Amino acid sequence: MAKKNGEKYQAIIDAAVKVIASYGYHNAQVSKIAREAGVADGTIYLYFENKDDVLISLFKEKMGAFIKATRACLDQQFHAEEKLRGLIHMHLRQSSQDRNLAIVTQIELRQSNPAVREGINKVLKEYLDVIDEVIILGKEQKIFRHDVEQRIARKMIFGTLDEAVTSWIMNDRKYDLVSLVDPIHDLFLNGLKSV
Repeated sequence: MAKKNGEKYQAIIDAAVKVIASYGYHNAQVSKIAREAGVADGTIYLYFENKDDVLISLFKEKMGAFIKATRACLDQQFHAEEKLRGLIHMHLRQSSQDRNLAIVTQIELRQSNPAVREGINKVLKEYLDVIDEVIILGKEQKIFRHDVEQRIARKMIFGTLDEAVTSWIMNDRKYDLVSLVDPIHDLFLNGLKSV
């Protein structure tokens, strides 16, 4: 198997995003991905073991780049409140910039195949670690309550962002996803309490 890099590898990853978004994972045959990438069917197997490996690699590449960009953005902020807003903004902006990738990540994140789910979860854990870092910093800086349960807060943050993107996809992008950054940020910081 060839190294997982280079122009053909990237072309296959990009083609897989487009084909899976259009047809769904189960109907996205390797031949369709190869045709979209402009390579022979057999070329796929020089880079990937099978279609599951294509999907896992797609998550590693695309989510890996997103996590790296998010960390770079958050590294420029000092306060947890700013980091939280930056996290929300990066999540929603990334999704709004590439609808095909948003469809794939939202739908295929819920893979039923245990091997694929395990591969995707390894990548997702890196993102959840970023959220945890923001929560921990917020508690240290006394911006978030000290008794906030980190695991619950992480699920709340990720779940809210995940649902915002899913709803945006299901409503066929009838509104600006990034316009939700401030309302979601405000909800996380101030909750539902009466002022």
